[in-house]
Amino acid sequence: MTTELDARIRLARDIERGASVLSSRVVEAFLNVPRHPFVPAFYRPEGTVHRPWRSGDEAWMRAVYADEVLVTEVDGVHAEDAPGAGVGGVATSSSTAPGLMAEMLDALDVRPGDRVLEVGTGSGYNAALLCHLAGAGNVTTVDRTGRLADAARERLGAAGFGAAVVVRADGAVGCPGGGPFDRIIATCSVRRLPPAWLDQCVTGGLIVAPIGNALGGGAVVCLTKLPDGGAAGRFLHRPAAFMPLRSDGGAAAVREVPATGRRRTSVVGARVLDDHGFSFWAGLQLPLAVVRVGGGTLHDPADGSTAQAEDHPGRPSTVTTSGPRDLWKIVESAYTTWRRHHRPRREWFTLTAVPGGPQLVTYTTPGGGTTSWTL
Repeated sequence: MTTELDARIRLARDIERGASVLSSRVVEAFLNVPRHPFVPAFYRPEGTVHRPWRSGDEAWMRAVYADEVLVTEVDGVHAEDAPGAGVGGVATSSSTAPGLMAEMLDALDVRPGDRVLEVGTGSGYNAALLCHLAGAGNVTTVDRTGRLADAARERLGAAGFGAAVVVRADGAVGCPGGGPFDRIIATCSVRRLPPAWLDQCVTGGLIVAPIGNALGGGAVVCLTKLPDGGAAGRFLHRPAAFMPLRSDGGAAAVREVPATGRRRTSVVGARVLDDHGFSFWAGLQLPLAVVRVGGGTLHDPADGSTAQAEDHPGRPSTVTTSGPRDLWKIVESAYTTWRRHHRPRREWFTLTAVPGGPQLVTYTTPGGGTTSWTL
């Protein structure tokens, strides 16, 4: 029979084996901080329905301590509150895969006594790991959802980390009055770093945050705060698709896109968007407003342009476009340059945030040439 301790030890071993280089202190945190009190229930997808799985048997314990994402909220309904028949909709909160959490915590390089701000409390598990690394009294975590903040506060207290500060707030503004912080980490993606995060980080401090894009080709960046108020750093090698930061401004709903328009063939099919390396590259070149509606469909709500790519076995792919621009031409051009540069890895890119100015992602070729994109 697998005990909770056995499962926790196995998870720590899996995390250590899966990472090329990982601090022993980070592995120790996963050994010492249990995950199951922070996810007493989570969802399992069954067709179009998400069914809650509540604490109980050995299989549940093994699932909790697997290196997997656990969906804890669907369309605002928490797994603890869901009916047994399940709910439909899309995931709106989750517990990140522990392997990815470990790599982000390793990049954050938390030391005892560091003042840490976490944006996106979620289940509270990552906050508990931060408490173990920095000391509970040095950790502040914010979440926009009161239900999540209240639950995390209770769970942290029960785990012995009651000194941590849990705040219900818009993560985009950080924690005004609570800083400055030596370390800032986000567990939600942003298109560009909110200025408040830069302002609330000390010079020489670190910011680790997922940068999302239109195609879901997200990547985690680790930045050092510079004396001029800006920040600079590199992306981690591992792909990371996090749920977006839900600011108080809300997000525009994606409407249905037209299924008719100008039709043509393309040597670049819809499946290229599922390549994490390419989607990171192409996402830098698409307009900021563009969203991937699903499959090979792109939509720009700013001007109504759409592109729907379809793959046909044994035949060329086709693309149907509408609106004033052919969005798929941008994808085709990006694919050509990506291959020309031998499929650059995300860790070869840097991000520079100028205080009060642009945030630039830059790729430098082996020959010294550079290409930059503004976030």
